[in-house]
Amino acid sequence: MKSLRALPAVFLLGCGFPFTSTARNLSALTATSSPAPVRSLPETSAAGVSVLWVGHATVLIRMGERYVLTDPVFSHTVGMLSPRLVEPGMPVNEVPKLTATLVSHPHFDHLSLSSLDALGERTGTLLVPPGILDYLPRFPFQERGLGAWSSIVLDAVKITAAPVLHPGGRYGLDESSCDDCATGFVLEHNGWTIYFGGDTAYAPTHFEETRQRFPQIDLAILPICPIAPRDFMRKTHMDPGEALRAYRILGARWMMPIHFDTFINSDDVRGDCLNELHARMDQLGISSDAVVELKIGERRVLLERIVPAVPGAEPR
Repeated sequence: MKSLRALPAVFLLGCGFPFTSTARNLSALTATSSPAPVRSLPETSAAGVSVLWVGHATVLIRMGERYVLTDPVFSHTVGMLSPRLVEPGMPVNEVPKLTATLVSHPHFDHLSLSSLDALGERTGTLLVPPGILDYLPRFPFQERGLGAWSSIVLDAVKITAAPVLHPGGRYGLDESSCDDCATGFVLEHNGWTIYFGGDTAYAPTHFEETRQRFPQIDLAILPICPIAPRDFMRKTHMDPGEALRAYRILGARWMMPIHFDTFINSDDVRGDCLNELHARMDQLGISSDAVVELKIGERRVLLERIVPAVPGAEPR
């Protein structure tokens, strides 16, 4: 599989590419990315939990004094063809020292080798589905494969791989040999629990099993895009309504939508996915207080509670 690294990316971006999005990407290659609506730097506070949306599936999660980064993509393009519509909400050189970096699957808009290289030793331990290890060069940090329901504890943060429904290949031709190349993750620290779905189709069975194992999820970070063309996308991606149903199945306190308005990887245009999300929230009776809707670069402190240091004390 390692020989496949040399293949040109062109339109094999993984997360649902061809269609009219090909022409739109080509026309956008010479355009300048819009500045991030907000530019944030790491926090100095060590209490509680916060999330910062860097863009697409890249989220900086702070749990107390620990930082975890998901699917880091800071490059101007993915797959050498799809340009970034909005600049990252945090410069890569301002990312703090991380306990762990999570990569959900090897598609170009989730596994960016140049971004991992730029992070360098700040990456901490890189956790990936086992099949991704074949795609990785030798980095100066530890790389660990984490299979379904396997866990690892890093600096008091317990991280568990949770199954999702998504193709795992990187180059299109390799998907049939990559059954263990896509995952979600559950993070636990000091009584807080965060679910990161990476990228997934609507998979009620997986979400139900995750809730059985983790019955008190504080935040579910879920992809809501791409939507169109739906007959094709539904096999690999949730639309906003499905993401909201997944949030309910998981039983999380809050949902954070991601994977929209950063790159062109479908027939949707900017704003479509958020508009659809708001419409489905109204239909399902889900309050805006339950949805952590961030602008790229925006940070939100979710929980400010300080966990008692007394053994056996209840933090929630």
